[in-house]
Amino acid sequence: MAERLTPNAIGAVMAGDVDLKPLVQALDIVRMMAFGGNQERYRVTISDGVRSHHAVLASQLNDLAKGGHLRRGSVLQLIDYTCSSVQGRRFIMVLNMEIISVSCEVIGHPKPFADSKASTSAEAGTGINNKQTSDVACMPSLENSADAVKLKSPTSNLCSKPGVQPSYRPPPAYTNRGPIMKNEAPARIIPVAALNPYQGRWAIKARVTAKGDIRRYNNARGDGKVFSFDLLDADGGEIRATCFNSIVDRFYELIEVGRVYALSKGSIKPAQRNFNHLNNDWEIFLDSTSKVDRCPDEDVSIPQQNFSFRPINEIENMENASVVDVIGVLVSVGQCVTILRKNGMETLRRILTLKDMSGRSVELTLWGNFCNKEGREMQDLYDSGLHPVLAVKAGRVNDFSGKTIGTISTTQLFIDPDIPESQKLKDWFEREGKNGASQSISRDVMPLYQNEIRKNVSQIKDEGLGRMGKPDWVTIKAALSYIKVDTFCYTACPLMAGDRQCNRKVTKTTVGGWHCERCNQDFLECDYRYILQAQVQDHTGVTWVTAFQESGEQILGCSAKELYLLKYEKEDDTRFGEIIKNALFRQYLFKLKIKEEIYGDEQQTKATVVKSEKLNFSAETKHLLSLLQKNE
Repeated sequence: MAERLTPNAIGAVMAGDVDLKPLVQALDIVRMMAFGGNQERYRVTISDGVRSHHAVLASQLNDLAKGGHLRRGSVLQLIDYTCSSVQGRRFIMVLNMEIISVSCEVIGHPKPFADSKASTSAEAGTGINNKQTSDVACMPSLENSADAVKLKSPTSNLCSKPGVQPSYRPPPAYTNRGPIMKNEAPARIIPVAALNPYQGRWAIKARVTAKGDIRRYNNARGDGKVFSFDLLDADGGEIRATCFNSIVDRFYELIEVGRVYALSKGSIKPAQRNFNHLNNDWEIFLDSTSKVDRCPDEDVSIPQQNFSFRPINEIENMENASVVDVIGVLVSVGQCVTILRKNGMETLRRILTLKDMSGRSVELTLWGNFCNKEGREMQDLYDSGLHPVLAVKAGRVNDFSGKTIGTISTTQLFIDPDIPESQKLKDWFEREGKNGASQSISRDVMPLYQNEIRKNVSQIKDEGLGRMGKPDWVTIKAALSYIKVDTFCYTACPLMAGDRQCNRKVTKTTVGGWHCERCNQDFLECDYRYILQAQVQDHTGVTWVTAFQESGEQILGCSAKELYLLKYEKEDDTRFGEIIKNALFRQYLFKLKIKEEIYGDEQQTKATVVKSEKLNFSAETKHLLSLLQKNE
């Protein structure tokens, strides 16, 4: 039975033969955790029928063990693997393999491989002791026996996959000829997806797709500097490399976006998710032993960039601060304006609007240098009557006032990229998208529910609504008990920004007109929009709500401009007071969006009126009766 597996496979692999691609059998599979319980791994005891040894599966192979495809008795062909050492213990790291047969009887009577690496003999240096050498010598050579026919014939091996012919090499002759020189040969190039902390020697060949600026930091260890760059290989694997302090000086000028490099040596550690959005559990930290060599050939097999585009309608449901790739047609470009940040520093901001075939549009906010470089180019194209396609790599989702996307330090913008998605969008826009309507996700839209969620005022606080990172949408039956009349509206920009009105707050100019910072334009007449703050109460308690334009008009029965003119232009306090009084102590159904937000250094729960309706007593009676029938 032993001839069905590759003879001496364990000894050859432990000796460093990475080209053998042997057939072995799984004797035992154990799930284990590494790195503080955050990384799942599977340890497999593999056998060649005579000797057995521990192997660890790379993370990309975990599904084989989880799904039950790999089990005790399975016959495997090791395709890509390496021999590694951790804390003095050697094991086989399996990077790629194929299951030849899911289940077989245990072949032979394998004994644990004796790894006497500490021995001074040459045999020990290769990981095979004298007894193992004699066992190898006693095995018949398949090249010169009928067993070779059995191995190569698909029908003679019940446990093998038809057509699979594992490669075979005669076992090496191990003799004691003195000290063995350290292997200084270059490490073998492996896929980025196969990198893991268990590998002692590795090398990758990849293209730099993004390069960050040098950042300064200060912590308990003192001052320092850091920069990172992202890598993409021919198999589509991505990983980030990070350099600190003196390593920054060594590699910063060498690294160029778009160039291909060979990297070797350095630490493989868990990715820092606060700063790293790539789809990889690991990150490379270069050190003084690391080698980074620019490849003379550009290797066209490695793509320039790797995108994972999400349709705009899917961004509606993404969480705040998520990082996303998006592509769309440019339908509006705002002016570049200067914004004062909370830290007192000024920065540039420019707002664009993108739409795609999902029937949705989204605002893209460019910050800093993006406004001048790509922003100015898109402004010129748009002013020329063109609608270029813009691909955004690594934009950050913001959920303030609907969903928007903003640039961050690792964001990349590609105007009219040469990719299939770009051409598909262009064809759609010319055919139907140019004149088709789209709904913006960059505004608050209450989700549609088949059955509304009814709550009372006290439940807003008691159930902690809006405090789970996402807004809660509920309906309450309550009356207005107080309306703040000092700041019931604000002066707003009437200009159009893309497919909707700007509505940003404007300031009065010295010549009597108004100025909008966002649009960077002056005009004679502004608009007035409600920002109504009021108390509502029911039989359980009182809470504050904020009603904006449409909701304010539903509550007060007139526009914000009419009310403003009554109070400040016509100074008709009597009429103004009547409008406010008529809205008080009437019962409404308020549809609320409840969400926790940060004001200064405090977190507060804010309730926004999305829709308000005067209570229809007939409809409400039917609702109450239906509740009674459900509880019977």
